Amino acid sequence: MTDVLLRQRSEDPVAPRDVVRRSARRTRNWAALVWVAPAFGMYALFVLYPMLQSIQYSFYDWDGIGPAKPAGLDNWKAIFTQPELLHSVEHAFILIVFYSVLPVGLGLVAAALIRELRPGAFSTTARVMLFIPQVLPLVAAGIAWTWMYSSDGLVNQVLRAVGLERHTRAWLGDFTFALPAVGVIGVWVMLGFCTVLLLAGIGKIEPELYEAARLDGAGRVHEFLAVTLPGLRRELVVCTTFTVIAALASFDVIQISTQGGPGYQTMVPGVEIYRLTFLQQHVGQASALAVFLAALVLVIIWPIQRLGRER
Repeated sequence: MTDVLLRQRSEDPVAPRDVVRRSARRTRNWAALVWVAPAFGMYALFVLYPMLQSIQYSFYDWDGIGPAKPAGLDNWKAIFTQPELLHSVEHAFILIVFYSVLPVGLGLVAAALIRELRPGAFSTTARVMLFIPQVLPLVAAGIAWTWMYSSDGLVNQVLRAVGLERHTRAWLGDFTFALPAVGVIGVWVMLGFCTVLLLAGIGKIEPELYEAARLDGAGRVHEFLAVTLPGLRRELVVCTTFTVIAALASFDVIQISTQGGPGYQTMVPGVEIYRLTFLQQHVGQASALAVFLAALVLVIIWPIQRLGRER
């Protein structure tokens, strides 16, 4: 019986073809691994390995030079018990409003308005002006806004010019307005990115959908809600993901403009990690806060990404 089956399989012309296909598939898989291996090696060396080290350091009391002492969960408990660390996380959540909610909302409005403009010099200029902040280095943006927020800066000069001199102040040194003032810088930086991305998304929406909405008697607002918003679901997810990460991981602008001050009013995890590591030599505590921040980003971004999947 076995001899008969072997003879039939050897006479079957499909069997050799299956073997060739499997062999070709294995070759392609190995070729793909060879191409991916260098990039994955660099990623593992400069991202995964430091990440694992940070997780390890988070359970030690270490100054970065001397011997490390086991600290158990003390570094992790400090995140929820020390007011400075807890407030830095709270400030990062507040900045989500300025870095994400406002830029995405205003970007939607700006993209819808620019779409109504006829192609030409004015439309192109509007896009360029909105996108310029995204091109500038954040350090330069922080320095420029620090000048504008100073006592004799542009913001106070404008307030004096319009008769609102009583509202002038040293914005970045005010305990009440320092964090919102930094948030405005985030709105200015992120607005251009969101607007340009959403404009590109609007360009991909079929014009027939807008024509059908107009034939059904839809106005501008209803057309925006019924056609534009559903068509921009993926772009909105990308904008929200990018801006939320920027808010939670903010460092450049705050380090340049306020360094977390006045007091701890603008302290965020990125600046706190820098301060703990390089100024106070609390590497273990900084590592715990860094790992916590990375986990927080993943927890917040995961549901946002699920919203962008096709239904």
